[in-house]
Amino acid sequence: MNHPKNLKYTSEHEWVKIDGNIATIGITDFAQGELGDIIFLEFPELNESFSEGDVFGTIEAVKTVSDLFMPIDGKIIEVNENLNDDPESVNKDPYEEGWMVKIELSDEYSTDTLLDAKTYIDLIG
Repeated sequence: MNHPKNLKYTSEHEWVKIDGNIATIGITDFAQGELGDIIFLEFPELNESFSEGDVFGTIEAVKTVSDLFMPIDGKIIEVNENLNDDPESVNKDPYEEGWMVKIELSDEYSTDTLLDAKTYIDLIG
């Protein structure tokens, strides 16, 4: 399994890439593997704000439907529209083509609850 060291992770299996005040969010390689073939994703509207832990969408796979949890406070500035036509990109390339949303971080954001790659790998065993 692939878990890039330059990303942060959550115990709910989302990954976060922070670049200045913008964060790109998706699900981990482990999560997509557990879900199986992804067939549909539902995302929020642009400019919608979320707090850490809020449900920001759903992901439907052949096996199940799961909620997506916002790992950090922010406002949606972009969604990966390519996933509407090609949801299996999350299975094929969860860290690049399979990203889900980009958010503008709130003024008072904290990465304290995010995990580094080693801690995440230890979590999933």
